[in-house]
Amino acid sequence: MSDQPTSTRSSAPPPPPSGPRPKTTSRGRAAAPTANSNMDSSDIPEYEYFVAPGPRGYPPLTEFLDVWDVDMKHHREGTNRTSHNTDMYNLDSLVVRRGQEFEVNIKFNRPYKPDEDKFAVEFVIGSSPQYSKGTYMPVFPVKERQTAWPGRITETSENTVTMAVTPDPGCIVGKYHMYVAIVTPYGIRRTKREKSRDLYILFNPWAADDEVFLNDESERQECVMNEMGIIYHGSYDDIAERTWNYGQFNVGILDACLYILDRSQMPITSRGDAVKVVRQASAMLNSRDDEGVLVGNWSGDYTYGVAPTSWTGSTDILLSYSNTRSPVCYAQCWVYAAVFNTFLRCLGIPSRVVTNFFSAHDNNGNLKTDIILDETGRIDRGRTKDSIWNYHCWNECYMARKDLPAGFGGWQVVDATPQETSDGMYRCGPASVNAIKHGQMCYPYDAPFVFAEVNSDVVFYMRGKDGTMEPVKVNHSHVGRAIYTKTPGELTRKDITDQYKFPEDSTEERTVLEKAVEFGCKREQSDPPPADVDLILPSVELAVGQDLELSVEYVNRSDQRRTVEAYVSGSVVYYTGVTSSEFLFTTPLVTLEPNQTVKELVDVEARSYMKHLVEQANLNFIVTGKVKETGQIVTAMKVVTLRNPKLTVEVSGEPRVHEEMRATVQFTNPFSFNLEGIYVRMEGPGVMLPSFRYYSLLAPNTPVVWTEKFYPQRAGTTRIIASLDCPALRQVYGEKSITIKP
Repeated sequence: MSDQPTSTRSSAPPPPPSGPRPKTTSRGRAAAPTANSNMDSSDIPEYEYFVAPGPRGYPPLTEFLDVWDVDMKHHREGTNRTSHNTDMYNLDSLVVRRGQEFEVNIKFNRPYKPDEDKFAVEFVIGSSPQYSKGTYMPVFPVKERQTAWPGRITETSENTVTMAVTPDPGCIVGKYHMYVAIVTPYGIRRTKREKSRDLYILFNPWAADDEVFLNDESERQECVMNEMGIIYHGSYDDIAERTWNYGQFNVGILDACLYILDRSQMPITSRGDAVKVVRQASAMLNSRDDEGVLVGNWSGDYTYGVAPTSWTGSTDILLSYSNTRSPVCYAQCWVYAAVFNTFLRCLGIPSRVVTNFFSAHDNNGNLKTDIILDETGRIDRGRTKDSIWNYHCWNECYMARKDLPAGFGGWQVVDATPQETSDGMYRCGPASVNAIKHGQMCYPYDAPFVFAEVNSDVVFYMRGKDGTMEPVKVNHSHVGRAIYTKTPGELTRKDITDQYKFPEDSTEERTVLEKAVEFGCKREQSDPPPADVDLILPSVELAVGQDLELSVEYVNRSDQRRTVEAYVSGSVVYYTGVTSSEFLFTTPLVTLEPNQTVKELVDVEARSYMKHLVEQANLNFIVTGKVKETGQIVTAMKVVTLRNPKLTVEVSGEPRVHEEMRATVQFTNPFSFNLEGIYVRMEGPGVMLPSFRYYSLLAPNTPVVWTEKFYPQRAGTTRIIASLDCPALRQVYGEKSITIKP
């Protein structure tokens, strides 16, 4: 008799329980949960006895040296804060930078006797402090017993000892608790935890042994200490500026930045590694997959949040996120870059916002941006999926890359705008700028993506009726036309294109592109001969609501007659290059005699585009055509950024610290229609916290005037920044520079 199963019916697994999914823990996998929150802490016991209790309990430890008081010397004007370049942080706690000595005063119940008394200053971070993991660090005053954090006594005066401590240049960055431990023959007695003895330790670009060391004082002042930035936008040949208040020293911002790392559940032990910190933050600044700081929105509908064009600084965004524990609505690339810049500078990592004009973003991860034409030369918008952003903002941060070969440290690209996933999350970088320039695509992180953003070719394909695709024109120089950042210490822009790429058509550029192809990047190998007819679209400056006379220039460079069957298209586009709606389409037939130039004028009335406008008001004109005699394709593209009206900002009062001053914002509706749902925002680094006013309606030719009191908190030159935003009119700015006296 063969063995038979007792039952042949298979039972289905029970259904999962209803309700929220239980939170997974480390129980059964690790002896203790991973410490991943700077806000969580474990109190160190006040007493640790070396001996067993006697009949009357433990022996008293009060007969020995005792701590009466600890002075963290945390005052903003004190030596600790000024020497560590942290005196601008608006905090009552001590803020220092790693790899650099600071001092604390310890007052005992009697004079300290080095030969008899033993004590240590202990620094603790996280919920599971361990010496081996760098989360518990004792510091001893004697040379015979030193740790990774050297300590020494610099002064004694009666009962007070001044203890100097130097945090390791690679130590964990965050908020520590400090204790003073007295060692006796019977055990250890510690001070109780007090909030006044907490301290923050940051990255240190002034310390040569810190991985973020930047050996240029003007760059350090700009990329770490400067609260006010300029972000470049618009189009390559019509660059506009937006002033931004980073506010990295404002009340609550440092704690908000540490909360971002806590929210990501980043292990405390990894927070001394700048590469890991910036990569984690790149994911956390957007909310696509981890409930991060900012919700992206390019739709034009901002009903349930703040329009990206309305923000003037990072303070409101970061404080809102840390207070509500919810993502903030809404952001686009420059908002992501600006808030990320605040995060990096606040933690001590040198950083700057960078703008790439004509930034490629395609759907295939290659070095081609494909534009599909039909057989007549007209753009097939249904099949053209790739887009070229008029501009795209990201960040650069400065650090050594010990994980890469020598020569690839320095400026690194990091990007918080959610575009593509990296290791399963929406983030980008850090990618070495030097690696991008030299085509080293194999080095982490995300170098191929950034390389494509600045080096893609624009390839025009003609699609036959049978579906075949033939390249008819390749533009090698359109993408990555110019890359700018703010000049250190000045209000001008700095061209850093040469840090990302070699000159067009140079031998070095060809070598780099060949190397990128070897690493798997695909690019169009064919190079169709250029047509003997050129199309030229001139630069245009145009204000919102103005009519336009568009000049299209046709140049015949041959000795024969040419006939061009052209298509002139005008579209309202988002700054990402995505078309909102087409408002112009004409099909001129242009006949050119040998070596003749002909200008065709196209009249564009404001009413044709005004009703289709989206924020950032870009008009994209594309002219394509087919030369009848040769079959060659000719193309030209021009982005026209519409200029918005300006806000007027005036300042009155005595420009002196703590004296009352007034800022007045004024705007008059220049249009023939009402403006509704208007938000006006205003703030100023070091002088005015963010505030806003709401106006339900503003009739034509009607002014709005808002005056706000403020009291400057520190001396120096700064600006009052203001914005006006409503559904019918975005990106209206104004500012006023002021110099505050002590």
